[in-house]
Amino acid sequence: MYQGKIISLIMPARNEALALPRVLTEIPSEIDQVLIVDNGSTDDTARIGRLCGAKVVSESIAGYGRACLAGIQTLEENPPDIVAFADADGSDDLSRLPELLATLVNGQADFVLARRIPSEPDAMSIQQRFGNKLATLLIYMFWGHLYRDLGPMRAIPWGSLKKLRMGDQNYGWTVEMQIRALKSGLRIREHPLPYRRRAAGLSKVSRTISGAMRAGTKILSVIFREAISGTDLPSTLGDTPLREQPK
Repeated sequence: MYQGKIISLIMPARNEALALPRVLTEIPSEIDQVLIVDNGSTDDTARIGRLCGAKVVSESIAGYGRACLAGIQTLEENPPDIVAFADADGSDDLSRLPELLATLVNGQADFVLARRIPSEPDAMSIQQRFGNKLATLLIYMFWGHLYRDLGPMRAIPWGSLKKLRMGDQNYGWTVEMQIRALKSGLRIREHPLPYRRRAAGLSKVSRTISGAMRAGTKILSVIFREAISGTDLPSTLGDTPLREQPK
């Protein structure tokens, strides 16, 4: 428990067995519960996650947002005060996560994100850099807030997260959260933090042209969908209900 707050960390993972041992050693003591959402892995991701002390949730249908929603659904049984999100590939420096948490706990923001500052030349691909600039520029044009990044590491109070009524089940998850945070009037802070190349394994999106195109198309579609809907958030939680998760 960190300053009286219970904090859970959700980490979507698909075939990250090689990266997880290093990643899970970096989990800071402020985190009370780690949820590895095994998103259709064909390797030992689930087994290694359990061996390293994480709770493993299964979501066999691939989709980054779907994995995050599965983690949130699991937390519904006993909600934490704060939910953090990060990738399981080792690119996020989880040892710096307390900097984000402190901003929330101290009441300085309602939603806090890590702004990725590459610490290695190839930590972010050209496609990622271009996509970030385009997406954040469009968000500024529509909503007047200049985000610097769409990075995966972020933290938000449980109550604020539920108000966003997240629904995207794929690559649009991060941008959907950032736009709906603006629509909800949340106070937003970004922290520049080091970003590394993945610890092991292969990227499913950013290092392939087809993956980058799919992700880019989805991100743009979410931005325009949210712009068309105006200031309204969905009246129900999520676009499509997930099936019940195994206990």
